[in-house]
Amino acid sequence: MSEWAKAPFMLDIKKKLQDEITALEYELRNELPKEILKAREHGDLSENAEYHAAKERQGLVNARLGQLKKRLGEFSMIDMTKIPHDRVGLGSKVVVLDLAKDEKITYLLVTSEDADAPTGKISTASPIGKAMIGKEIGDTVKIVTPGGAKEYEILELMTIHQLAG
Repeated sequence: MSEWAKAPFMLDIKKKLQDEITALEYELRNELPKEILKAREHGDLSENAEYHAAKERQGLVNARLGQLKKRLGEFSMIDMTKIPHDRVGLGSKVVVLDLAKDEKITYLLVTSEDADAPTGKISTASPIGKAMIGKEIGDTVKIVTPGGAKEYEILELMTIHQLAG
């Protein structure tokens, strides 16, 4: 198993995606055909709201399944060799000092699916995440957020390689 596959948050994301795919496939194969069949039994399809709702739901489920399967495929394409060993990147745990508040904050840089700011999991696509990518211990990071400008100093760094080891 690659380092990437062992990263705890990656296992969680893959499981969440796979669980949603499984649930939607079940709905598509079992529940929706029954709903459509039951709605057809009511007669005239042109004015049958239940039939149209079931068909619309079928289209939405198909579209969501396509998105989920694509995202799951994208995860398998991530090249661990491109994630730095000595700088902030996806999967890094970073301890920063908020220079204005003289307060330490710990962040884990994750994908957008696993982001949960109140628990310190921030997306690499967020303003803070983007600003930290490529930085190393001792660097100062200036970030413009909706709440105003912030300045952090990177105190500690553990990359995904170290965390997965």
